[in-house]
Amino acid sequence: MTCKDAAQQVLQSTGHPLHYREITKRAIESALWRPQGKTPEQTLNAQLTTDIRKRGKHATFVRTARGTFGLRQWGRDQPSVPDKPAKKRRRAPRTYSFTDAAELVLRGTKDKQPVHYREITRLALEGKLITTSGRTPEATMYAVILQEIKRAQARGERPRFVQHGRGYVGLSEWMGKGLAFQIDQHNRRVREELRKRLHALAPEEFEALAAELLAALGFPDVEVTQRHADGGIDVRGVLVTGDVIHTRMAVQVKRWKQNVQTPVVQQVRGSLGAHEQGLIITTSDFSKGAREEAARSDAAPVALMNGDQLAALLVEHGIGIEKNRYDILELGTLGVRPAPSPGRCTHKQRTHV
Repeated sequence: MTCKDAAQQVLQSTGHPLHYREITKRAIESALWRPQGKTPEQTLNAQLTTDIRKRGKHATFVRTARGTFGLRQWGRDQPSVPDKPAKKRRRAPRTYSFTDAAELVLRGTKDKQPVHYREITRLALEGKLITTSGRTPEATMYAVILQEIKRAQARGERPRFVQHGRGYVGLSEWMGKGLAFQIDQHNRRVREELRKRLHALAPEEFEALAAELLAALGFPDVEVTQRHADGGIDVRGVLVTGDVIHTRMAVQVKRWKQNVQTPVVQQVRGSLGAHEQGLIITTSDFSKGAREEAARSDAAPVALMNGDQLAALLVEHGIGIEKNRYDILELGTLGVRPAPSPGRCTHKQRTHV
């Protein structure tokens, strides 16, 4: 499904305008769209803006507020945000992402026991926590839960969910302050110490670290530029996706404690070469103005990576940290054989033709 088709389906299922960041989030979590680039939000914003600009009154989408889009078929009176319902009108149920819906379902269980993902999906659909036009919502639910667990573990974070085998899922917080809690606390301290060490690096060391991370992210050709000789660009590389798509990136790194402001984004954009996209990596964060400037749909895209994202990616790719693996034993079942599946014959149940 294309970016615009996914956005249209998300808006149709929601019934009211959404900000492009929320549209992107729902499209990805519902497996309606699989973006190829590193800036899916900016890609979707640009696609919807282009649709409106080129097709005019025949466009599928309309802009109802800054960064907010709706469907033209709703008519001109569609509000930018849902109107407050009258007292006699029933409030439309709020829909959630698959993972947020799964968490709500699990929190609603009384005994805090794992629940099979098919049952989680059934309860989420019955409670109208999720809306989907896909034919396999159970498979989507299980896939996004497992993906979230995998990403969190790779980053040394405590996942929201715990996989118990045979399709059963629970919440990690149900495990209390046992071994999993102690591991989570230890990893938090390691990530905080990693952030501190980033600030202690020399400028050239930080640039080399950024180049190493880019290589781990899929940049086979990364070059650290000469300092103060390339318009503020510190690293240049080419991101290769699927051996087909090649995206040229110009990266500026900021080993700062204060937030990056709008002029830095403008400087990076002004230093981009032909067909290049920008990326700013900082150990701090970005101001609201800097984020709005980077998200402009009428200018060359500039992606932003703050300190939390940087530390998480370093941990995920094993840069600057060491991951220790231990085998943890848990008791299983003894002498209990699973019941035969419906429709299958055991050695005592044979059908003769």
